[in-house]
Amino acid sequence: MKTIKNLTLVLLAIILVTNQSYSQTKTTDKGVFKERKNEFYSKILEGIKKFENPEKGKKKKISMDFSNYNLPKSVDEFTKYWFNPPISQGNTGTCWSFSTTSFFESEIYRLTEKKVKLSEIYTVYWEYVEKAKYFVETRGTSLFAQGSEANAVTRIWKKYGVVPEANYTGLKEGQVYHNHAKMFNEMYSYLQSVKKENAWNVKTVTETIKSIMNHYIGTPPAQVMVNGKTYTPKEYLKDYLKLDLNDYVDVLSYMQKPYYQKVEYEVPDNWWHSKDYYNIPLDDFMNVLKKAIRNGYTIGLGGDVSEPGKSAELDVFMIPDFDIPSEYIDENARQFRFSNKTTTDDHGIHLVGYLDRPDQNWYLIKDSGSGSRNGNNKGFYFFTEDYIKLKIMDYVIHKDAFKDEMKKFR
Repeated sequence: MKTIKNLTLVLLAIILVTNQSYSQTKTTDKGVFKERKNEFYSKILEGIKKFENPEKGKKKKISMDFSNYNLPKSVDEFTKYWFNPPISQGNTGTCWSFSTTSFFESEIYRLTEKKVKLSEIYTVYWEYVEKAKYFVETRGTSLFAQGSEANAVTRIWKKYGVVPEANYTGLKEGQVYHNHAKMFNEMYSYLQSVKKENAWNVKTVTETIKSIMNHYIGTPPAQVMVNGKTYTPKEYLKDYLKLDLNDYVDVLSYMQKPYYQKVEYEVPDNWWHSKDYYNIPLDDFMNVLKKAIRNGYTIGLGGDVSEPGKSAELDVFMIPDFDIPSEYIDENARQFRFSNKTTTDDHGIHLVGYLDRPDQNWYLIKDSGSGSRNGNNKGFYFFTEDYIKLKIMDYVIHKDAFKDEMKKFR
């Protein structure tokens, strides 16, 4: 019995020691977050995608061979005037605002020596409001799109003023690039529903358009503070920037309207049918431009930028001989391309400098589009004079650079 009792005590001791040892080494389980992976299932999906959507050969387009040309290589080769560094318009169709705002920033510096950075998106916001109003007024027959013209900026600023970019960027916290795709689609869909339902209440429509934009790009400020002083946007334009928008003219050159008259620029982006364009012959159009840029003025340009003589990698735009030889570029060739729509009004840019060479004159273009970020001079292009002569349809310029032509108008 004593032996059994001793054995029992030994077993109990072993059990106690074992339990104590187990309790000391046992750990508490923890949860961790891991990326969900199923490599084989991913291969299945990839295989299905390749079978159902076979890869197509990449499209190619005809392009000019630039190897025989001594092209400008750097912005530093150009005589240029003050401008803010190029910025990207992101995924938006708002080049008209970016280019014209850049032009007016340079004008403000030329006139006052003030260096300011103005909000492009503030102008875009109120332009959409005006487009929505006009859509109601025309019962849905007017164009509601992202594009517009340079003189939309002067029209909007006269009515709503302007603000510094620091007060209204149109970007959310952490957002690097503008993206108006979802916002525009939502506004467009809403207006189509208004048209379908005949719900032509201008107040309701404009307030709804504003609410959509407020969500995506923020609400524009009613006041801004600059150097310790508070301004409304219109006061900022008049009292701080001291910019007289009546000093600027929009110049056009095409044959389908009489020369030396103010005419309508008949393109979709002139959605409000402005008839404030001074139409002049091509030779005069070019002479004004060439003289102005060599006398301290920068110029806001509008025209076509989709040609075989474009190289985003080399930062250049030229007119190849296989398109049209230089000596044949005249107002007829220009009008022919506009009439058959191989010249379109597809981009706004800012002319900020020039480079005179014995063989070809070049012009420095500041651009907000994505293509201008693919070469060595980010945000810039180099245009030949021939390119401007054939493909640039209109420009905005200070009236002092246009005064000789102004005398010819009735």
